[in-house]
Amino acid sequence: MNDMTIATGTGAFSPVEDHFVRKSGVAETTTRIPYVLVDNFPELGKIAALRFLEWVAEHPEGVVSLPTGKTPEHFIRWTRYLLENWDSAEGRRIREEHGLQVRDKPALRGLHFVQIDEFYPIRSSQSNSFHHYVSTFYIDGFGLDPERALLINCDEIPLAGGKHFSEVFPDSTVDLSLRTRSARTAKEREQQSSIFLIDDWCVEYERKIRALGGIGFFLGGIGPDGHIAFNTRGSDHFSTTRLTETNFETQAQAAGDLGGIEVSKNRLVITIGLDTITFDRNAVAVIFAAGEAKAGVVKDALESEPSVLYPATVLQRLPRSRFYITRSAGATLGDSMEAYYRSGPWTHEKTERAVIDLCRRIVTYGPNLTLADLESDPYCRLIPDLSLGTVRAVMDSIEAKVERGLRPEEGQTFYHTGPHHDDIQLGLQPHINRTLRGTTNRSLFSVLTSGFTAVTNGFITTTLAATRRLLDEGRIQMVKYPDFFQSGYRFKWDKDVYHFLMHVASEDPEGRERGLCHRVVRAIVDIWGVGSTEELRNTIDAIIAEIADSYDGQKNPPRIQKLKGMVREFEEELVWAHSGVQVKNVRHLRLGFYTGDLFTEQPSRARDVTPILEEFRKEQPTVISLALDPEGSGPDTHYKVLQAIADAVRLWREETDLGHLRIWGYRNVWFRFAPSDANVIVPVSLNAMDVLDKSFSDCYLSQVDASFPSYQHDGKFSTLAKRIWVEQLQSIQYLLGKEYFYTNENPRIRASHGLIYFKEMNVDEFLTQARELEKATEG
Repeated sequence: MNDMTIATGTGAFSPVEDHFVRKSGVAETTTRIPYVLVDNFPELGKIAALRFLEWVAEHPEGVVSLPTGKTPEHFIRWTRYLLENWDSAEGRRIREEHGLQVRDKPALRGLHFVQIDEFYPIRSSQSNSFHHYVSTFYIDGFGLDPERALLINCDEIPLAGGKHFSEVFPDSTVDLSLRTRSARTAKEREQQSSIFLIDDWCVEYERKIRALGGIGFFLGGIGPDGHIAFNTRGSDHFSTTRLTETNFETQAQAAGDLGGIEVSKNRLVITIGLDTITFDRNAVAVIFAAGEAKAGVVKDALESEPSVLYPATVLQRLPRSRFYITRSAGATLGDSMEAYYRSGPWTHEKTERAVIDLCRRIVTYGPNLTLADLESDPYCRLIPDLSLGTVRAVMDSIEAKVERGLRPEEGQTFYHTGPHHDDIQLGLQPHINRTLRGTTNRSLFSVLTSGFTAVTNGFITTTLAATRRLLDEGRIQMVKYPDFFQSGYRFKWDKDVYHFLMHVASEDPEGRERGLCHRVVRAIVDIWGVGSTEELRNTIDAIIAEIADSYDGQKNPPRIQKLKGMVREFEEELVWAHSGVQVKNVRHLRLGFYTGDLFTEQPSRARDVTPILEEFRKEQPTVISLALDPEGSGPDTHYKVLQAIADAVRLWREETDLGHLRIWGYRNVWFRFAPSDANVIVPVSLNAMDVLDKSFSDCYLSQVDASFPSYQHDGKFSTLAKRIWVEQLQSIQYLLGKEYFYTNENPRIRASHGLIYFKEMNVDEFLTQARELEKATEG
């Protein structure tokens, strides 16, 4: 232990870490690797930046390895802010308050930098390459010396015959079976030789790192399968720098960077190994994680014995390894569960959670629980006045939630909102379809972002080629109307939708394609201001050429972004037209904060909140539905949309009495409610699941191939949504028993094979929750 560390109940922490430990209120932890809890995503970046500068002050010529992606956003911002304001009064105040006991500004120019990983192959000039990221944000942004940097530049890694990877691997596919099998062709022999040359390069990269004494300060994130660097689940704890494949979870996570799962599935990676990270036993190795989605992998990493199933358990080798996590990322840790149940007042939500979790853990239905079962459970035994009546009370409260989900809705104006296209459907469609049958109800659907990032270049190019072909064949007849290019393209958008769905009904895929191409023509005329059929052909050709000239994952120009977004808008109109909803009642707000950039800006009131407020003023909804996700890995689109809606509701309340307004908070394939968190439970029949799956497949044409899937499922989102609903029903079955469902007097309960959970709130409850989420996400 050196003079910059102090002992606490959780191990040896530096002064900076000790400040955050004391602030967290967590005095003792029981995990195998120490961790520090912080309150929000920016705080995660702040502690990482302060600890980094604290270490650099002691090791001005040390070896550092820093992360890529979205999680480092505030680490990068805080590091630059602290360095740029080191001698200002504010800079001194921040350092003093947070335990950074360093007087002189650290000099980063003397550091050695090691790039952690990279896709292979990828051009280093591409903005989605990690080489570009570290060069932009660390080498240039932090003022590091490029001569002291070990970088992974795929353009410069030697290959057979001195060729570039685009010549050796023209389709960017590298077949690693050539390491162990005979090459069959001259091209395969060239590729085989190149693979071994890459392997040699990796060995030399590893040698250079070890010649420097190993990595002294490692900062990284943790992937959905628990990977650190690209050491995925199953990686050898003694692995070194290598060219390797990844697994589906990692490919799904990388799909957004690379332009789709079709690309990321066939792209290899070069990564430093787990033994590379831990070679220097005195290294400071920090993993940081934010959001409830990371809670499971954080728990596995911190509480498990060393195992290849949990790559981060290798960090148990290092006395100075740490996890910096937000409270939601640590929500399922044993320490957090203890704190949840043993601190603060006891609530009925705690009782529900404890009893339902007990049923699942001991595989016993609620009606069969004994008092001994309850008393032997570490959390159920804490329930005040514990008795078998406790179980009955929990069963009654859950049954009441189900009854609330069956309640008919009449005379309501529903304003359903989604951050992206398909969010509303995947969250609430079975319940919404029932409200649409009520003749006294009025329903509107509003998608708040353009959603263009979910449409691949391949899909839009194929669609444009089909549009060009149909034009040449004279099968898009509307362009022949004399006023079409002046004003006619703006009319009969409902006709596009109706004709498309007629071809769904008649099972005519060619007709569906023609329907989509009609809408694409309207969009191109609208966006590019096309004035004739010939100009339309030329514009289509130019768009195809521009996309062909870009690389996978490259940010599209604004007009192509808008075209992709309008395809998604058409898809949304198709889904709700199944139930007779007109195009005019499906709104597309295209909020301006959604840009497709790596680090996106926050919503602004004038640009992003005002359009929502104007909608509320105009439509006067009595029910607003919205995606109510927990804290994510930073302020993502779902979070930003929720805050924009909350601000609009807040402003609307200043103008009118909203005592009647109800807010429905739903979740879909990204996050789930616990039964104790929701207050409405909706039975879902097999028929409703079929409607979801078929309408998703028929209407969300750009999403059927699941180019940007969830890491939880290699396939359509509708399939994952159904699986979640079934699992939610199974949770309630453990409590109520199967007989509750198949013998129930209500046919809708008897027919249910899935359940949707959501949370109904009044305005005050919603705004309070939005504010709490804002504090957890932004501070």
